[in-house]
Amino acid sequence: MLYTVKEVAELANVTVKMLHHYHRIGLLIPTEISDAGYRLYGTGALERLQQILLYRELDFTLEQINGLLRDNPDRSAILAEQEELLHQRKERLERMIETLRKTQNSRERGEQMEDKELFTGFEREEEWKEALREQHEYLKESYDYDLLNSAPLQPQRMNDLALEGAAFMTAMADALRAGRKHSDGTVTALISSHLEFLGGHGHPLSAQDFAVQNRFFLGDDFHLRMLEGQQTGLAYYLAAAADAYAAGAETES
Repeated sequence: MLYTVKEVAELANVTVKMLHHYHRIGLLIPTEISDAGYRLYGTGALERLQQILLYRELDFTLEQINGLLRDNPDRSAILAEQEELLHQRKERLERMIETLRKTQNSRERGEQMEDKELFTGFEREEEWKEALREQHEYLKESYDYDLLNSAPLQPQRMNDLALEGAAFMTAMADALRAGRKHSDGTVTALISSHLEFLGGHGHPLSAQDFAVQNRFFLGDDFHLRMLEGQQTGLAYYLAAAADAYAAGAETES
């Protein structure tokens, strides 16, 4: 039985435009082209489309998929490999779901989750890219900044930065709730330790640059929402503390 491109699109829940693109790049060739010029797909083409969509679900690029299907025409071997990859993803997703549940339960109980537990399951570059996708799309659209491809994402390094960043923001939120002044010694020590950590992990940031960054967050809806979602007033408190720290650094120099 042969299917038209529209029928295949409905069957596989993809778009006609996608199937046309796959044909153009040689990834999925129709079984035959009718005298009227219509693309027609048989069982073999449908099986190949299934393999393509499974690889896409696993975040392989179209170029990678083309190479994999070309170099390994054994459908049974491909299916076995895809099953193993999907099991691995399922295990990672289950760990991430459990992390989300723990986070939600901690919030509902008014408890602070252990910093090291916040990122359980973020073990691969693809997982970090997914976690950062919303921020990436916002920065790309608003500032034409490519967050995900500006530099390689190293999962362990990203975990270290995220853990320290979460601990820093939690400590600053605690200082705000405790009523500490922006120039309080405890707050100054927190910022100093944070900047020292960033510098040691490939993100050197001067006191002045840190102040500029936090003033920027005040005028940027996305980042303002992130900070204020953690603690009301945190964005403004952090900006004022960063300004005070920068002023102190200038005085010392």
